[in-house]
Amino acid sequence: MDIDVITAYLPRFWDALLLTLRIGWQGVALALALGVACAAAVHWKIPVLRQIAGGYIGLFRNTPLLVQLFFLYFALPKIGVRISAETCGKLGLGLLGGAYMAETFRSGLESIPLIQTESAQSLGMRPAQVFGYVILPQAVASSVPGLLANVIFLLKETSVFSTVSLMDLMFTAKDLIGMYAKTIECLTLLVIFYLIMLLPVSVLGSWLERRLRYAEFGD
Repeated sequence: MDIDVITAYLPRFWDALLLTLRIGWQGVALALALGVACAAAVHWKIPVLRQIAGGYIGLFRNTPLLVQLFFLYFALPKIGVRISAETCGKLGLGLLGGAYMAETFRSGLESIPLIQTESAQSLGMRPAQVFGYVILPQAVASSVPGLLANVIFLLKETSVFSTVSLMDLMFTAKDLIGMYAKTIECLTLLVIFYLIMLLPVSVLGSWLERRLRYAEFGD
């Protein structure tokens, strides 16, 4: 283990971490938006949209992110649709994550008693208000453990971004190993930087679960 080599490589890994975080969290944001929309369409059996959402969820839950990225980055240009590697990463991660988030949100929506909706409607609230102010906040609260597990899963999936030439953490490690053969040093930095990226989310998830359990059961 050469400490000088690790010190020299730190700036490269730091830049890769920032890129991975930016694309990863933008993908997560897209996944959350898609998840809420699809869960609502499926849960309330909205005509046509329910079928579209179901097909989308089935497609993206049952195909690997790597295949999806290859399709977006290499197949779409064959029909004249060209997107950058960064856009491909965000879109691929968001589409994959949206399918998982939708199932998580749907289970949260189904946990809300029907009386909540009926009570809100009896107060004169419109359907959009019932969903936005009554149902969605409770569904999100009950879905927090699953949502955070999905976020961690998606951030780990950024490791395949290197296949579309994004200079993420994995690409940087493989590039430096290929050029200088400093395998141990590069892999050590790779593990450390993934921990830097994922450990705070894991700790936050554990804290939120404890808070929610305390709020629900008082212990």
